[in-house]
Parts: sequence; C-alpha cells; structure tokens
Amino acid sequence: MRGWSALILAAGAGRRFGGSKLLADLAGAPVIRHTAGAVASAGFGEVVVATGAGHPQIAASLSGLACRIVPAREWGEGMAASLRAGLAALGTPQQGVFVFLGDMPLVPVGLCPQLAALAQAAGYAARPRVGGIPGHPAAFTRAALPDLARLTGDAGAAALLKGRTQGVAYLDTDAAGAVLDIDSPADLAAAVAAWKACATSATSDSAISRGALPKP
Repeated sequence: MRGWSALILAAGAGRRFGGSKLLADLAGAPVIRHTAGAVASAGFGEVVVATGAGHPQIAASLSGLACRIVPAREWGEGMAASLRAGLAALGTPQQGVFVFLGDMPLVPVGLCPQLAALAQAAGYAARPRVGGIPGHPAAFTRAALPDLARLTGDAGAAALLKGRTQGVAYLDTDAAGAVLDIDSPADLAAAVAAWKACATSATSDSAISRGALPKP
C-alpha cells in the first residue's frame, strides 16, 4: 500500500447522533481512534485526517498514531470541504487515495490491497459491496483526484461513483464493517456489539486475517 495515500474524513458535527459521535466511547477508546488506528496499521504511504467540529478534542484523541491531522476550515459547507482540505494536504500519491469515513470503526482495512488492484485495473475507482450496498473504503486512482478536488457542498466521494458504469469496480464481501457507520446511538450500540463479538469469538483470528474485521 506504499504507493497509496489514505484520507479519513472526520469533520462533521454529528448532529443526527446528538453530539460528537467521533468521540463517543467504543470499547474504551473514541470511535475515531479505532478508525484511525486501523487505517494507520494498513501500510499506507501517508494517512491524513481532515477534522472540523471538535478539532482540538479529535486531535488529542489521536495522539501517538501515525497520521497527520488537518483542520478543514470550511467544514460547515459539507463533506466536500473536508475532502478538499485533506486532498490539498496530501503529497502526490503514486497510485491514488483511499477515502475513509471517521465514523466507521470496523472498516475492513484488510480488503485494501484487493481494492487497490481492482481500482488500478478498472482505471478510476473501486469500493467494497455488502449485499448489493456499496461501502467503504473507496479507492480512487490518480485519474480521479481532479474530480474529487472539484466537489462542493455536501457531496462526498461516493457522488462521483453513483451511476457511473465505466472505470469503477466492486468487491463483493460479507465484511459488515464496510457499511456500518455510526449515525445514531443505536448504530453505536451495534458497533459495540460487533466489536465485542470480534474480540471474544473463537474465530476472530480468522475474521481478522480475511479482512472481515480489524484487530480489536
């Protein structure tokens, strides 16, 4: 993964959650630390976290992790602002960039090598798919970077892929973490349950090695 960069979007205020969901406790650590820790362990050439609301607290929660934290000063515009800020902070990725969402602590980073290969073969992007539902992370080749940088408003990276029939590949998987984001307290409870199941299951080592779950 050395030729690829990773960008974690962590700028939202979490209004639907009722507060800062990225700082909510999940198994003894903030949600965003679990996400960033998993991404930092995946071997990317660089990891950038774009923050907005709660920047000081999120930055503090990521202390000691191998990532660079960049404030998206126009984060209130929507997701595109944090994308632009993060992309501007990256070096020049040799292969492309993976886009992660900060509220997905169970994101299956073990799938990244396969997604990278699929994106390169397709020419534009690749993302996992669970039961027909597209998930994260999304891998974008260098050819897609100018399009990402032009996004505005609340349009996320997925907006570039919706309805696109050429240049995009999908990796079908049973890794539920690819579609489990935290938008509500109920989602957090589901993530906690999934995390505990990963930590206590007799087959957790197998799940981790397959990329179905990150290491607890």
